[in-house]
Amino acid sequence: MDAIQVDVDTIRRALAASGPYLLCFLVLLVLLGQLSYLRKKGPLPGPHFIVPFLGSAVPMILNPTRFWERQAALAKSSGLGFSADYLVGRFILFVRSTELSHKIFANVRLDAFHLIGHPFGKKLFGEHNLIYMFEQHKDLRRRIAPNFTPRALSTYLAIQQRVILSHLRRWLALSFPFKPFRLRLLCRDLNLETSQTVFAGPYLPPAARDQFNRDYNLFNVGLMAIPFDLPGFAFRRARLAVARLIQTLSGCVSQSTDRMRAGEEPSCLVDFWMQDILREIAKAEDSGVPPPPETGDLEIGGHLFDFLFAAQDASTSSLLWAVALLESHPEVLDKVRVEVAALWSPESGEPIGAEQLRGMRYTEAVAREVVRLRPPATMVPHIAGEAFPLTEWYRIPKGTIVFPSAYESSFQGFIEPDRFDPDRFSEERQEDRVYKRNFLAFGAGPHQCVGQRYAINHLLLFIGMFLSLIDFKRPRTDGCDDISYAPTIVPKDDCQVYLSQRCNRFPFS
Repeated sequence: MDAIQVDVDTIRRALAASGPYLLCFLVLLVLLGQLSYLRKKGPLPGPHFIVPFLGSAVPMILNPTRFWERQAALAKSSGLGFSADYLVGRFILFVRSTELSHKIFANVRLDAFHLIGHPFGKKLFGEHNLIYMFEQHKDLRRRIAPNFTPRALSTYLAIQQRVILSHLRRWLALSFPFKPFRLRLLCRDLNLETSQTVFAGPYLPPAARDQFNRDYNLFNVGLMAIPFDLPGFAFRRARLAVARLIQTLSGCVSQSTDRMRAGEEPSCLVDFWMQDILREIAKAEDSGVPPPPETGDLEIGGHLFDFLFAAQDASTSSLLWAVALLESHPEVLDKVRVEVAALWSPESGEPIGAEQLRGMRYTEAVAREVVRLRPPATMVPHIAGEAFPLTEWYRIPKGTIVFPSAYESSFQGFIEPDRFDPDRFSEERQEDRVYKRNFLAFGAGPHQCVGQRYAINHLLLFIGMFLSLIDFKRPRTDGCDDISYAPTIVPKDDCQVYLSQRCNRFPFS
């Protein structure tokens, strides 16, 4: 017992003796971090003092809207077009200038910028994610193209409409005449089912879908959490959920391969993909060369997850803003209803066809204006793989996380950019062509979104069906249309609405 007491006393004395040294070491680390930040920041606008190790991570997580608005205000007021800050051990740059954003998008390569999708995306998505590829990326995009041909998009139209209709029915069943309800989670569920059904088709049974939904929710929570990859933390749960999601989707790839090998017709995106890959593999075998890379079940499953991630929350954001903006602009809403009614009626019992969809010119202009005014992915994070000369006088340090802002670009160049004005996309005004460089909602350069036609079609279908089948009204409250991050931008009130049935009879079931 005495020996134990002696050991405890010895440890205490050792700790007491080393305490000042440990404190000095900690102070030195903080000082070095502060000096490193100031050296990288140089004359840029941004905080002069950073919280050790965390930087501005806490205010960014607690109120991301205010945090990014402040970054944008600093970038604008300084006249430089970009500003600096520090997040969890990382020096960051926020880029407001459209021209500087294009410079970043155009220089995605090993010795310049690496697209990361999330500040800590490699840990979350895995090293072999589509967005982290360089040499293989161009070839992979070529092989992805058959997933978005007119024939494939026409196949998806019927799936999208069946899912949208089933959810609109459900929303009406949930509604009460004097009680509004929030659309955010309902739109999220609609989009998750749409993505699952369009991308994975019949290969996800109900039990797998339930687990898929739980894992995707864990992933969503992790996107907004402090990136501590430790047991019990949301980020760790999200990372493990991603691994399970990819494993589930790789099983769908395997089933699709068998079905396409049997010569059946494609019924979903993975079928079109596997049909084309099987042709490439057969061609390689005939030529005596190795099969193309990135064609294994696990690799394709990972890329399917990339598609789902890109489609899911971005579409949820656009659907919510479409409802909010149309409700607050009744003259636009009326014009859309007139155009859709001239081309399609719910009472016809038929789905909206590809030709009818192409005829909805004004409605498509509305969809594009929704995406311009409220680009879902407000920023597209990149990391500087090497030091890069952004301007003649500023060189971005290696390892910097750079945030080109698609949101800020949307309010530059366009005529009265703060105004919701679908006519800017008309043949007469053609602002989509005149100010094309400012429309960055789908990115630019080699990583521009390959599925943007699918995304616009989905928003277009939703608008046409929602306005034809449903009457709606929003209870106006202070700040209800303010921007909130969840993780893409949504109305602050989660888009509360009163709903009632508008049509006499629902279309196809």
